[in-house]
Amino acid sequence: MRLVIARCSVDYTGRLNAHLPLATRLLVHKGDGSLLVHSDGGSYKPLNWMSPPCSLTLEQPDEVDVEDGVIERWRVTHAKTGDALLVRIHEIVHDTAHDLGVDPGLIKDGVEADLQRLLAEQVSVVGENLTLVRREYPTAIGPVDLLLRNDDGRGTVAIEVKRRGDIDGVEQLTRYLELLNRDPLLAPVTGVYAAQEIKPQARVLATDRGIRCLTLDYDEMKGVQSGAPRLF
Repeated sequence: MRLVIARCSVDYTGRLNAHLPLATRLLVHKGDGSLLVHSDGGSYKPLNWMSPPCSLTLEQPDEVDVEDGVIERWRVTHAKTGDALLVRIHEIVHDTAHDLGVDPGLIKDGVEADLQRLLAEQVSVVGENLTLVRREYPTAIGPVDLLLRNDDGRGTVAIEVKRRGDIDGVEQLTRYLELLNRDPLLAPVTGVYAAQEIKPQARVLATDRGIRCLTLDYDEMKGVQSGAPRLF
């Protein structure tokens, strides 16, 4: 990655034209070929940019540019659209390059796998007199996230776990319930749709189909106070 702080102007040509007048800016040229133009503001959002696949070409300034004080021209061209970003550099204040290596990617806290694991360890969150049969219980159309047994002999409970519950998740659980209820060793099988947040439309559909909705507090399940105000 190359980081250049320079006094420059920037012109974008393509589906639309845009111009950034002469000013001191940060130019970020990444290993994937992309170029981002930042000012000292606007948080993470660049003033202009070119996304890959693209290539950067160094050009010699023409006579007009030389008269205006341009010392370098960068042209970044998109490989598919032909859109171009032309950077006219008048002064380089700082220029450095770094090899960042391979990035392992973002590891999210509170993903569905974490919620499923915590719920399997704390089945009392779902209700009393329940025992975990197994996680990822197999069916012909895919695994059910959690299958619990009612200790009082009232069948089993199938649970679909999501971070954000929408209608698709309700439909998915409905299909699992139809299959599981055909097994006399499991029936009757009731459904629980568990998520950190359940959309109103999904809640209405689940209720209409006899599926119970359960809102999960991830911080509380981890043993961390969420800080959210509570009535009780």
